Amino acid sequence: MWLKVEGFKDLIHSWWQGIEGRGSASYRLATKMKEIKQKLKVWNREVFRRLEYNKVVALQLVDHWDLVESERRLSEEETTSKKEAKESYAKWASLEETHWRQHSRKLWLREGGRNTSYFHRMAAAHHRINHMGRIKINGVWLSEEKEVREGVANAYKYLLIENSDWKADIERLQLEHISQQEAENLEHPFFEDEIHSALMEMNGDKVSGPDGFTMAFWQSCWVFVKEEVLDLFKEFHEQSVFIKSLNNTFLVLANRLKKVIGKVVSLDQNAFVMGRRILDASLIANEVIDAWQKREEKGLICKLDIEKAYDSLNWQFFMKVMKKMGFGSKWLGWM
Repeated sequence: MWLKVEGFKDLIHSWWQGIEGRGSASYRLATKMKEIKQKLKVWNREVFRRLEYNKVVALQLVDHWDLVESERRLSEEETTSKKEAKESYAKWASLEETHWRQHSRKLWLREGGRNTSYFHRMAAAHHRINHMGRIKINGVWLSEEKEVREGVANAYKYLLIENSDWKADIERLQLEHISQQEAENLEHPFFEDEIHSALMEMNGDKVSGPDGFTMAFWQSCWVFVKEEVLDLFKEFHEQSVFIKSLNNTFLVLANRLKKVIGKVVSLDQNAFVMGRRILDASLIANEVIDAWQKREEKGLICKLDIEKAYDSLNWQFFMKVMKKMGFGSKWLGWM
């Protein structure tokens, strides 16, 4: 929303250049982002106040000039004022729509479709969904805030606990693996073009982490933020660590992984690999059943629901599998 305001990028540029940071590259970048966020809060209050109020005031001014024009001919100065009032109303209306669109998360809708009320309802619905008034755990309803907090924490603690009595042995398994050259390519230093390309591929309305800065912010301000971002990637390549609030690194790693993941993931898996579609599994099952019916044959369909498949991960097992697939030590360290 702010990126539409004239002079906003210049303001961010001046703030960014004026913030000094010491320490690691990731810490310096996190410090700048934190200070920029605080400055934006103050700037937002001073410039925007309330979007809806500003829009109403601008519309009232337009109505005023329409009324005056209905009674007499406007002077050249008054005509200019009416034009400015209309432009002001259009600006605030557009900003309001963008604001509620981002809060609604309905990013598949295009801006300019007069969907503000719809976006508002969707944002309110998300707020209701994210609010937890009570929760049922082991057949007992918990409603007190402390009980809910402890109940959720204990439930996930039990869910994610590791069973130390059994360890998987994969030494005799024959897994697909990548070549030595492919493993080395995954660990090459990060280049500016690679990082910038990954950034520009992202949806501008998406937020990469808890800092609240959308991808559009990084895309628009790349010219003057890239130095700190490139330093972050250099540090990550050398030390395999970074501040937890900065998870943009994985966007680039994901693009590298795309090039080889098809070689190590079974052809029977229809999801999470480029070129494969999860709906193909349902289509294939439907075709098999249809073939049985036409041939008047009998068969057995087994649908498995694997508990905790994506809720938890044993990192030691994960590292063993990736190592056996040929991934290098630096890549495993990044994971």
